[in-house]
Amino acid sequence: MTIIKKLNQHIEEWILVTLLIISLTSITLQICMRFIFDNSLAWSEELARYCFVWLIYIGIAYGVKKSRHICLDIVYDLVPVPVKKIMIILSYILIGLFAVVVIYYSYFMIEQIANFGQKSAAMRINMIYVYLSVPVGMVLTLIRVTQNIIRVIKDGDITELQEDELL
Repeated sequence: MTIIKKLNQHIEEWILVTLLIISLTSITLQICMRFIFDNSLAWSEELARYCFVWLIYIGIAYGVKKSRHICLDIVYDLVPVPVKKIMIILSYILIGLFAVVVIYYSYFMIEQIANFGQKSAAMRINMIYVYLSVPVGMVLTLIRVTQNIIRVIKDGDITELQEDELL
């Protein structure tokens, strides 16, 4: 298996697991410092919070990749397969449009933060690194939306796709 193929299949999972480990380690360390050593760390809660922000935006891409977004099953179950295919493609197009809009506006937000030179309170890192989670997550989402649309169009019958990826 090539590196590109492995990245395509697992990049969100690796990022999510890494961020979760960092976040949980940071919180565990803070708990130990408070209850065992009667002291606290200024940076641990902030690190956990920023990891959580990144988790959310990468998690959106992962949810789209696995087709685990919210859908109206009652309507979806009543329509024939060709209409289901159209509904799936339409939902992906709407998600993709949303991602494009968010990427567009996040550029201006990041530009403002860069102009102000805002730094985090405890860790003193540039806040651009925190706000980059928005466009990075949305670009990954856009990639996954495109891949899913291609997969739905290529499949003549969506019953296999429906059972494996959409439920």
